[in-house]
Amino acid sequence: MPTRRTVLKGLALAAAASVVPLPAFAEPDYVPPLRQMRGMWIASVVNINWPSKPGLSAEQQKAEYLAWLDLAVSRKLNSVFVQIRPTADAFWPSPYEPWSQYLTGVQGQDPGYDPLGFAVEETHKRGLTFHAWFNPYRVSMQADPSKLHPSHPGRQHPEWILPFGGKLYYNPGIPEVRKFCQDAMLDALTRYDIDGLHFDDYFYPTNTTAFDDAATFATYGAGFPDLATWRRNNVDLMVSEMQQRVREAKPEVAWGISPSGIWRNKASDPLGSETNGGQSYDNLHADTRGWVKKGWLDYIAPQLYWYIGQPPADYSKLVPWWSNVADGTGTMLWIGQAAYKAGDPAQAPQWQDPAELSKHLTLNRSHPQIGGDIWYNANDLRADRLGSISTAVRDHYQRPALPPLLPRLADGEKPHRPVIAHVRRVQGGVELHLVATGRHEPFLFAIFRSADEIDAFDDARHLVAVVPGDRLVRWTDAEGKKGDHYYAVAVDRVSRTSRPSRGRQVR
Repeated sequence: MPTRRTVLKGLALAAAASVVPLPAFAEPDYVPPLRQMRGMWIASVVNINWPSKPGLSAEQQKAEYLAWLDLAVSRKLNSVFVQIRPTADAFWPSPYEPWSQYLTGVQGQDPGYDPLGFAVEETHKRGLTFHAWFNPYRVSMQADPSKLHPSHPGRQHPEWILPFGGKLYYNPGIPEVRKFCQDAMLDALTRYDIDGLHFDDYFYPTNTTAFDDAATFATYGAGFPDLATWRRNNVDLMVSEMQQRVREAKPEVAWGISPSGIWRNKASDPLGSETNGGQSYDNLHADTRGWVKKGWLDYIAPQLYWYIGQPPADYSKLVPWWSNVADGTGTMLWIGQAAYKAGDPAQAPQWQDPAELSKHLTLNRSHPQIGGDIWYNANDLRADRLGSISTAVRDHYQRPALPPLLPRLADGEKPHRPVIAHVRRVQGGVELHLVATGRHEPFLFAIFRSADEIDAFDDARHLVAVVPGDRLVRWTDAEGKKGDHYYAVAVDRVSRTSRPSRGRQVR
């Protein structure tokens, strides 16, 4: 009689012959990771995701946010990236910039509650990590400074802002602007219990030959050979200084950037990728590869918003390129996935394949440098056009996963070993009582189950649940049965794990 391993190998060969890859969990010898970034972007600019429109009541905004968290849990995610400073404004009572117009419809108007405080607290209640997403330089989606709130820094310091492309931007070349932007963002970091500080892909606006900062260059550009080199240095200073200031303020917070997916094309630079698209190094003056190599980020999450085989920018060529860039640097690599393109009838035929995004995650597994994915955006994870999202979740998220652990934090103090105080069969399955020990409540409990005793807890083969932590947690395993062995591991906010509890067998 053929063994399970033989059957699975046969299935794998058949799948390869028909060019239909097996889902991850069915592959021979597949070992699901214990830790993996599974995030989604929740965008606020022009009310893309949350709030869905300006002027909703506080209770309506809260209900919408809770629904997004419910979606994240249902999609088996472990992190959310929430845009809280979309246009030099704030989703919290900031002393630096006015309330965001995307809350009430009127910039500077108090929404009647603290959206950031509410969002962080509710996110953590569900055992999800909260990454605060900031746009560094964008001031407004329109170009008239007089339409900014009278207290807006752009009105108070008109010399700080420049119009371009129908929008307003802070001028990155002015040192006072750089410090002010950092101060404004760090206010949220120091006052709220956030897990990550996140920049998106916008720095200097694209096609910046028309960005009128010649006078600023004349004032501050001495010693630089040209305007482009000076601009890149300005962005480099923002990135490197943010790293220093985040580490000083809250060293356990993850600091990273999600840039556009192409650093430079190989035609422009032998170190570049085999692509022919917009280059962040040249167009945005963002030396994304350099930031990784210089160790200025905890993670980088390039937006690889192309299908496998796309001629100008092939996903299957960019994944190994970014993996090579990140390899050995200590910078974690997560991939930005284009959920918004899947099933969109305006996109190429390849995006009409329900398995396209799942194939991306399959390809990622060949590159151990990749530690997970972030999905753009929340609306598309909910819409699940063609079943593309549910297909990826079914194929790759069979087991739960803890959030990533930053390498620089791995040696920190670990949580105390928890206790499974009680395990018993009940009508709904098997009920466990988990008890925290030590001074601090764990952020999460990771629960492992097996028909036999377990002696290894560094992967997710036996991980059946990740539940929010507390002093005492009761959890029921609907699939548990007599004879099963259970273990619990305490997890802290940065994903450090305790020693496993003593095993308990269901009698």
